[in-house]
Amino acid sequence: MVYIDADGCPVTKTAVEICKQLGQEITLVFDTSHSFADEYAKTIMVDKGSDSADMKIASLARKGDVIVTQDYGLAAMCLSKNCICISQDGMIYDNSNIDSLLFSRYMAKKIRNSGGKLKGPHKRNNEQNKHFQDAFTKILNEKR
Repeated sequence: MVYIDADGCPVTKTAVEICKQLGQEITLVFDTSHSFADEYAKTIMVDKGSDSADMKIASLARKGDVIVTQDYGLAAMCLSKNCICISQDGMIYDNSNIDSLLFSRYMAKKIRNSGGKLKGPHKRNNEQNKHFQDAFTKILNEKR
């Protein structure tokens, strides 16, 4: 099964198309501030809340599932269940990088809470989309 943390995910449509081509089940999880409808993908709407979609995915995820998320915390929870986790940019989360990613998230929050400012993400580009598409397709093909 593939689960997508669909709140604000720019590759949802791409992931659904790839899953459809490969005959892979996919579920989009999102809160009530978003809306998705797709003939192929299953959808789960949860109550609006800062981590409600993440908590739903974490509760559903099982060993071997593929999780698409930008959230390091969700990735960490799913890695502990032996899931395969990938970002919307095609980065594979694993035990070799998750601790440093969580630490960088912690430090960024600490800076923001003390009044500091950080630069936001760069504008999304076609290279990021291609990298996600290639990495996601490879993961699903290896699972077959």
